Amino acid sequence: MPSLPTPPSDRPAPKAIGAIAFILVTALLDVMSMGIIIPVLPQLIETLAGSNAAAGMWNGLFVALWAAMQFICSPVIGSLSDRFGRRPVILISVAGLTLDFVLMALAPNLWWLAIGRMLAGVTSSSFTSTFAYMADITPPEGRARGYGLIGAAFSGGFVAGPLLGGVLGEISLRAPFWAAAGLSGLAFLYGLFVLPESLSPEKRMEFLWKRANPFGALRLLRSHPELSSLAVVNFLLYFAHHLFSAVFVLYAGDRYGWGAWQVGTLLALVGLMDMGVQGALVGPVVKRLGDRTTMVIGLAFGAVGILAMGLAPTGWLFVAAMFPNALWGLAMPTIQSLMTQRVSESEQGQLQGANNSVGSIAGILSPVFFGAVYSMSVGARPMLPFIGSAFLIAAAVLAGAALLGWAAGRRDDAALLDKAGQAH
Repeated sequence: MPSLPTPPSDRPAPKAIGAIAFILVTALLDVMSMGIIIPVLPQLIETLAGSNAAAGMWNGLFVALWAAMQFICSPVIGSLSDRFGRRPVILISVAGLTLDFVLMALAPNLWWLAIGRMLAGVTSSSFTSTFAYMADITPPEGRARGYGLIGAAFSGGFVAGPLLGGVLGEISLRAPFWAAAGLSGLAFLYGLFVLPESLSPEKRMEFLWKRANPFGALRLLRSHPELSSLAVVNFLLYFAHHLFSAVFVLYAGDRYGWGAWQVGTLLALVGLMDMGVQGALVGPVVKRLGDRTTMVIGLAFGAVGILAMGLAPTGWLFVAAMFPNALWGLAMPTIQSLMTQRVSESEQGQLQGANNSVGSIAGILSPVFFGAVYSMSVGARPMLPFIGSAFLIAAAVLAGAALLGWAAGRRDDAALLDKAGQAH
């Protein structure tokens, strides 16, 4: 009697479970090392600059430099991982980040610190290899869950890092940089001894600069018709998300009178909720509803939550709006999963490099846009009549992303079914 076919499972094999644990620990330590300097970097810049006005200019320059290096280097690092494997690229990047934190800890002037921020943009581009690694070791139906776990590790690092950095910053402005170097060094040693390679030699792709440069990497998104709309959805998600880095602190202080303590506590709460959604909720929801529906639900809840934040007349209502907004965390892992299913195994690094470049473009444009919107909505005679205008615009951006994602997902599913039919 013939045996029945085994249904596909979203659970990785036992060997892959160990690899997933390794990559999550490495990602957690890596992000903690970056988050730990967040509370003190602006103060160090101010100390070296000599004034608040100069510090504001330099801080904006550092953000732009970091994003620009991400845009340039992410596709290169992703393509290098497609050629030489994920493990060496991740290890070299983490080792470079360790040395970069030592350089910034010793920085005697702003130019030295600027070089450090540029190197940080280069070395942190290894996240492209982290996502490609997860695509290597998980089946397509389990990738959303895997990306959710990476997102939870990132959120955990961004919660623990700034808290630890705030404590160490009371001792010395340089202390968090030394601690960051120590954490990065620990991540390097951990990966050196326990992180296995995920991309077998026969699945590797030749390194070509025409694919590795950022514009060549973006061509990958256009060369696969199924990816184009999802890439736009991804850009809109990143664009809306940078609302918080651009205006949240100013908005919270101007509208609700919140100080640094309240803002820091809320950011930690956001990180914890994001950990819960991406680490525990993504897998079960995707298993029940599928990647596309889960993505659309996440974007829709994000739009509703940001709209409620912008309209909230009191701080408590703003906090309440954070809970539906937390389901926004369902969107990123599922977008990533849908995109990885539409390229070959040898193109996963290039895809992640292209995605990171898209995020970098949004990281350059979005803070400038939302900062300008916010500046036009405050003051004695604001051009925009409502202080929460930036939040309303971000909500509209996410709502548009949800509609586009729904339409793109339906077209992509039909295309995949057609390909399957042709294969048979």
